[in-house]
Amino acid sequence: MENKDFFITRIGELITEKKPGEILEILLSLHPQDIAEILNSDYFEQKQKNVLFRLLKKDLAAQVFVELDNEMQESLIKGFTDSELNSMLEELFVDDTVDIIEEMPASVVKRILKNCPKDMRGDINNILAFGSDTAGSIMTPEYIALKSEMTVKEAFKRIRMEGLDSETVYTCYVIDAQRKLIGVVPLRTLICADDDATVGELMQDDVLSVNTLDDQEEVANIFKKYNWMALPVTDKEGRMVGIITVDDIVDVIEQETTED
Repeated sequence: MENKDFFITRIGELITEKKPGEILEILLSLHPQDIAEILNSDYFEQKQKNVLFRLLKKDLAAQVFVELDNEMQESLIKGFTDSELNSMLEELFVDDTVDIIEEMPASVVKRILKNCPKDMRGDINNILAFGSDTAGSIMTPEYIALKSEMTVKEAFKRIRMEGLDSETVYTCYVIDAQRKLIGVVPLRTLICADDDATVGELMQDDVLSVNTLDDQEEVANIFKKYNWMALPVTDKEGRMVGIITVDDIVDVIEQETTED
């Protein structure tokens, strides 16, 4: 981040002057990763960091939270009320929550699970059940699922309903009644199609997927070879259970590069 020292110094001055509105203006001008970098710095006391974080609206706060270091995350969680923690968790994707849980002490994990929305808790437990080096452990169950008999108009209705809670909307996955993966359809294909065309007519049925038990490095190699942004994940019966996006696999690729 350019001018990091300037922003840190200016925010420090505004804290002293007790001008939260101007602090928020600065924070809103920055990328979530840059805000996290400021909060991860040693310049501010922990109490001041907590105050800065609480200035953020919950959607931005969630984006910043996943970029914070583990120590900062733990400190914030311990300072949250149950209501605040629940509100934060509702904004996080399941895979990000799993990443946080894996780095937290047992007492914090217990509190996170206690305050998770019920459906999220089930998804978290399912992911945690997979081995740490498997595709299943880094997937997210939040994706857009369509049926082949849907019209384009119906597909967009589904996308509008679920898009904000999905990891990506750029690729939609087509499943049958048993949730078996039968195709994919890019968003741009839907955009360019007639409203009464069906998903089945538009989908690509030659789909490359990975299994929940596949090794993470094998998955990383697929991403590197094809430059894809997301891959569907199926169980041993071929049922769609999640997707892995490129940001999920970045750490695996970096670790593999370091080892090489």
